[in-house]
Amino acid sequence: MRSPRILVVDDEPHARTALAALLRGESFDVETAADAFKALGKLDSFAPRIVITDFKMPGMDGIELTRKLLAREDPPAVIVMTAFGAIGTALTAMRAGASDYLLKPLSFDELLISVNRTLEEQSLRREAAQLRVRVKERFAIENMVGTSPAMQSVYDIIRQAAPSRATVLITGESGTGKELVANALHQNSPRAERPFIKVHCAALAESLLESELFGHEKGAFTGASARRDGRFTLADGGTLFLDEIGEISASTQLKLLRVLQEQEFERVGGTETQHVDVRVVAATNRNLVDAVESGRFRKDLYFRLHVVTIEMPPLRKRGGDVLLIARMFLERFARDNNKQIEGFATETATQIARYDWPGNVRELENAIERAVLLSKDALVPLSALPTTVKPARADNDPPAVPGATLAELERYTILETLRMCDGSTTRAAAILGLSLRTVQYRVNQYRDADAAARNGGESVPLSN
Repeated sequence: MRSPRILVVDDEPHARTALAALLRGESFDVETAADAFKALGKLDSFAPRIVITDFKMPGMDGIELTRKLLAREDPPAVIVMTAFGAIGTALTAMRAGASDYLLKPLSFDELLISVNRTLEEQSLRREAAQLRVRVKERFAIENMVGTSPAMQSVYDIIRQAAPSRATVLITGESGTGKELVANALHQNSPRAERPFIKVHCAALAESLLESELFGHEKGAFTGASARRDGRFTLADGGTLFLDEIGEISASTQLKLLRVLQEQEFERVGGTETQHVDVRVVAATNRNLVDAVESGRFRKDLYFRLHVVTIEMPPLRKRGGDVLLIARMFLERFARDNNKQIEGFATETATQIARYDWPGNVRELENAIERAVLLSKDALVPLSALPTTVKPARADNDPPAVPGATLAELERYTILETLRMCDGSTTRAAAILGLSLRTVQYRVNQYRDADAAARNGGESVPLSN
């Protein structure tokens, strides 16, 4: 691994040479420049991670050099050296964007501390930037799995709603991926660089939920030993995701309505008004229209929440998306568990496509994780699926179309024809236009596969 590169800029030859020698003695890769103009000329070829520059130099001083360095696309960190007692100069350097300043005459120990701290901070910033990129990519609409018409409608609304500050209400059954959509709205919005804060409203009692949302003052209630900021404050400038919004109490509904209307609130036990700029995205698996009609949910809050509504379709209404998502989970869990798994056995894929998945994507994810852990072969057998997922339909139900492979359709056609022919492979072969040998070979294949999957095989008696 190459040593960190440092460019030393100083118009005093002896000081420049001595500092470079000391840094090379600590295994840094060091270049020098006699003035700011020469330093700028070495940036592209040397690409330093840190520039250590003197403040007072002829032609262009260290502050102007700092500004030019930090205006670059991938700027180095800058440490400015200045004369003892020139604190005003040091503050000017920091305001210009310098990472640190050092007073002359230099203490080499202090220099090393500054250099190592700057390198560490630089690495942390780069890791954070890479993490933000990965998060943005993960929640990019193009990376969301699903090609069904129902999901295409969801993608269209996300694209249109994300750039705005409009409140969004996401509805749908549990496990359909409402939080994923909320995150996609945030990551594709102008607020993407600001916080995305989540609150599960059903997980907290009324008094605790108000404190969690709005914060509290010291002594507001038993155990409130200090002032604490709430989630609205933490989400300032970003997005607040309120999951299970239908579970909040009447008093909390009223306070939430005020925040949505005025973007202001008071901490629990406080009188000072807090002002925030927060976009709210809410989700529920309840029918809020019914809740409004029964008086359990405020009508005015409901209208404030569903400026834009996104209805997440249940997995059973997403057709071929089921197998696409299952294969995505298979690849992830195989990679996470260092298992060499190529895919699903035919019977496994058929059952995944047939099952209704009442727990939706969350149930599918858990089922595939279990299947990967229990599978010993390159293809996941039907026996690895949870018992609740195993055939919920009759064996003679037709394969799901779309969603079934040609092999699954062929299997269904051959076995159904055999049943019609009372198990006569000769008559079945004649109807299907296949050779007797082909039909018998296929039936034996199906029986072997069923036995391997411990599913008992097809109960079709064969005769010639």
